[in-house]
Amino acid sequence: MNDIVQILIYGMVLGSVLSMGAIGVSMIFGILRFAHFAHGDFMTLGAYIGLTFIAVMGLSPWFALPAAMIGMAVVAVVIDQLLYRRIRRTQPVILLISSFGMALILRSLIQLIWGSENQTYASGIQFPWRLDVLGGLRIKPDHVWIVLISLGLVAGVHLFLTRTRMGKAMRAMSDNMDLALVSGIPAERVIMVTWIIGGALAAAAGVFLGIDTRLHPVMGWTTLLPVFAAAILGGIGRPYGAIVGGMIIGISMEMSTLFISAAYKPAVAFAIMVIMLIVRPQGIFKGTL
Repeated sequence: MNDIVQILIYGMVLGSVLSMGAIGVSMIFGILRFAHFAHGDFMTLGAYIGLTFIAVMGLSPWFALPAAMIGMAVVAVVIDQLLYRRIRRTQPVILLISSFGMALILRSLIQLIWGSENQTYASGIQFPWRLDVLGGLRIKPDHVWIVLISLGLVAGVHLFLTRTRMGKAMRAMSDNMDLALVSGIPAERVIMVTWIIGGALAAAAGVFLGIDTRLHPVMGWTTLLPVFAAAILGGIGRPYGAIVGGMIIGISMEMSTLFISAAYKPAVAFAIMVIMLIVRPQGIFKGTL
């Protein structure tokens, strides 16, 4: 029983990371109608931007998190203006292939600037808290903060989409773009805000992943499949469903280690994604933003 609860905690941490990436994927698809395959490398770049602030300014990873989110939000807007905006009115497959190319470019830049070896935010071992329940649970303080900050960011996105004029405009464009444009909604401004939120949350996911494990140039690419699985499970285009999908995928991946090798965890995410596409293609939460 203790082992199961311990793995459940690890699954919640992984689910929090996947949720941050899945919200960005869902929002980009909901507004721009294309699958952004460079999002995993957005996560990686955000993590390395955080590493730079830690190395240069001596910040802790938690204080470097806002800086990484702001930096990645700026990078996301620049990439949209330089690449995606110019081909936005073409076929979706061209955007998809372009996002693959952008993923390769970002990965190469990361290796060029920061190197290809593994890196960490902090040296040493963090001693976990011990709880005298279920035989003695061990919880790392970093894991608690990852889950709490993720929930806070999800709540912030929810309030933004439901309480602000820009959020309502984004929901309108996701629901019916042509009608939204006729109604006078500033499309380019909405798209820019979408990239800002998506880039910032991708950086948060990357920093969380770096805090929990380590940094390496392909960390985001290897996490991309579970991120898409979480987005599809929760309902593609539904940021509210992304947190649910992320938690389900994260917990399922970690629980699978009780029965199969940890090397097959991505296969678990893929299997859940395929089953959902067959049984309920619209996801758990049907609809738009």
